[in-house]
Amino acid sequence: MYYNKIAFVAAESPAAQVALTRLLNNYPHVPPEQAEVIVALGGDGFVLETLHRWIDRKVPIYGMNRGTVGFLMNSFREHGLVDRLHKAQPVVLHPLRMKARLADGSEVEALAINEVSLFRQTRQAAKIRIRIDGKERMDELICDGVMVATAAGSTAYNLSAHGPIIPMGSDILALTPISAFRPRRWRGALLPKHARVNFQILETGKRPVSAVADYTEARDVVEVDVREDRSVGLTLLFDPEHNLEERILAEQFQS
Repeated sequence: MYYNKIAFVAAESPAAQVALTRLLNNYPHVPPEQAEVIVALGGDGFVLETLHRWIDRKVPIYGMNRGTVGFLMNSFREHGLVDRLHKAQPVVLHPLRMKARLADGSEVEALAINEVSLFRQTRQAAKIRIRIDGKERMDELICDGVMVATAAGSTAYNLSAHGPIIPMGSDILALTPISAFRPRRWRGALLPKHARVNFQILETGKRPVSAVADYTEARDVVEVDVREDRSVGLTLLFDPEHNLEERILAEQFQS
C-alpha cells in the first residue's frame, strides 16, 4: 500500500532525535493527526506509547529501531523509506482490557498491548485467587505477582518471568506467575484468547496489590478482570524479511 501522508515521531533519546531530523529533511511529512501512517523512531516502549496515543485514529505504525531492544521495530535505514512502507506487512494486535476494582470502591479501566500484571505492594507476598470464565482454577496463589500476556507481549516481561513465547496467530494468552511461592512448582497456563480471567485479592489489608496495564497503574486493587478486546485493532507494519511472527519464532532459539 502506498501512503501519501507520512508522519514522524521520535523518542527523546539523542539517537532517535538525530534520526527524526534526517527523515524530516528527506521526506514530505504531515502532523500525526493527518497521517495515513506514522513512523515511530525509538525502542519497543516508544512504539507501544505511540500505539496508545493514536489508538482512536486506527492509523498503522511503522517502527524503526533507535532504542535498545527493538523487538517490535524494523531496522533503521534513512533511505528507501517510501518503498519499505509500500512493501510492509501489517500485523493487527488486539489489546487486553483490564477492569480493576479498588479498595475504595472505585474502578480503573485500561488497555494493555503487552500484558496486565499484578504486583505485591509491600514485603508481604500477595495471595490471589484465580478464576477463568467464572470457574475457580486456583484458590490461592502466593506470589510476588501474576500476569496475563498477549502473543506480542510474550517476549517482554512474560519471558523474563519464565513464561512461554507465543507465536502470533496462535489465539493464545499466557497466564504467568511472578516468583510463585505456593504452589511452588506452578509455572502458569496457556489460555484461549477468548478466556475471561478474574483475579481476587485475598487479605487485601495485610497484602495490598497493584495492577498494571502497560502504562496504567491501579493501586490497592481487590479484584481485576482481564479479557482480550476484539473491538480494538492496532496495526503494526513490518518489513517482509523481518516480520513479527519470524521474530517470535527466532526468539525461541536464542541462548
